[in-house]
Amino acid sequence: MSRRPARAAFPEGAVEHLRSADPVLRAVIDRVGDFEPSHEPDLWRALVGSIISQQLSVRAAATIESRVAALAPGDGFPAPEELLARPEETLRACGLSGAKTRYVRDLAAKWTDGSLAIERLPIMDDETVITELTQVKGIGRWTAEMVLIFTLGRMDVLPVDDLGTRSAVQRAYGLDERPGAADLRALGEAWRPFRSVATLYLWRSLNG
Repeated sequence: MSRRPARAAFPEGAVEHLRSADPVLRAVIDRVGDFEPSHEPDLWRALVGSIISQQLSVRAAATIESRVAALAPGDGFPAPEELLARPEETLRACGLSGAKTRYVRDLAAKWTDGSLAIERLPIMDDETVITELTQVKGIGRWTAEMVLIFTLGRMDVLPVDDLGTRSAVQRAYGLDERPGAADLRALGEAWRPFRSVATLYLWRSLNG
């Protein structure tokens, strides 16, 4: 007997659409089962965390982020103005490299001076959000896509340059090599308008 398909925390009909649109993805969904996707509602913290985590293990990134969080009183997270007011050495002492320290400060500066249209991000289309966020040093397309999925809750994002996505597709579809971006886009057409949901299942499938 197949496992009950997961439906938690996804739009109504999303999982059913993916199961009917793609038999391989249906098998992935049934094997993965129910899960609660990660969500970081604080855009500022999500962006800082994404810069911190670049080229680091999950554990190392979490340690550094917790040190940065400790710069704020209580259980909060330092605001952009707070980080700008501190010397660079403070962030370096938390474990950030010189480059990442500059990236975080550039983000904080653009956040506070209005260079980033933060308030309008929720109503922008996905590509406009990516264009807006990638004006910050250290934030590339992949980081912006992660923000779209995990913070803004966009349901139709397919990070075709993500190694995990490509590896999961190779494994699920029995391919000899990881698919390229164009092949992944073509495959993902059937998953619209829930490509983010498909991606989350594919990532999850790598754990089992």
